[in-house]
Amino acid sequence: MNKCEEALSKFDLDIQDEDISRKTAEIVAKAKENHTPEVLRFLYSCIDLTSLGSEDSKESIWKWIETVNDFDGSHEDIHNVAAVCVHPNFVETVRETLRADVKIAAVAGGFPSSQTFQEVKIAEVSLAVADGAEEIDIVLNCGEFLDNNFDAVTEEIMELKDACRDACLKVILETGLLKTAARIRTAAVLAMYSGADFIKTSTGKVYPGATPEAAYVMCKTIREYYRLHNKKTGIKVSGGIRTTEDAVIYYTLVKTILGDEWLTPEYFRIGASSLADSLIANIES
Repeated sequence: MNKCEEALSKFDLDIQDEDISRKTAEIVAKAKENHTPEVLRFLYSCIDLTSLGSEDSKESIWKWIETVNDFDGSHEDIHNVAAVCVHPNFVETVRETLRADVKIAAVAGGFPSSQTFQEVKIAEVSLAVADGAEEIDIVLNCGEFLDNNFDAVTEEIMELKDACRDACLKVILETGLLKTAARIRTAAVLAMYSGADFIKTSTGKVYPGATPEAAYVMCKTIREYYRLHNKKTGIKVSGGIRTTEDAVIYYTLVKTILGDEWLTPEYFRIGASSLADSLIANIES
């Protein structure tokens, strides 16, 4: 038994999608109870505000970051977003512009497909960190994963984790591509075994984005991994989360499965670009 097999052997991977759907629906049914101004204010502070468009430029990123700076102190009892997330070549622009107490995150490692030379992935992560990125979002090598080449998957994540140095590493599982609960659970275990500080649902770029069912599986796996290894891993949901109702559903899943100790921006994030405006509108309505 190799190390990957040993890591996976501690988890029940024989989980059925129908059972996961039923259990998820039971929790989601309670989400309306959490649709309160207090929860919405908290959710705003958990946003990784993203600008990941092909049209991004230094000037557009500079103007965008100024809106984040201007938010500080402009809304009573609402903390600023947790982080801003950009392409790696804009990290320096963000670092030079950002004055708010907000983390700098960057996608890297061949985002969004993870299809490039491993040397390029390592260089991209290293350069982003050198420019000031405090958090790095990479994509799990789904091609190798789906071919069951788990050693290759874990070795790559470990190398990218090393390239992060002190930066937080978020590993995107691309749950919309993996599809089944069993695959999502397997990918989550391998990512955490390889050193991920966060596991994340999706890129939101190519395949279907976050689903409550995927988040349920990820939360359950994080909880079990914590009990086995005393390693606390964060969860980030992203891809198609635009409304306050969407955000509250994921809040409810995290609260129910992982508990209040995970309800902090240190361990819970929502990747979004349009959600922020929706939350503010609902808080102030």
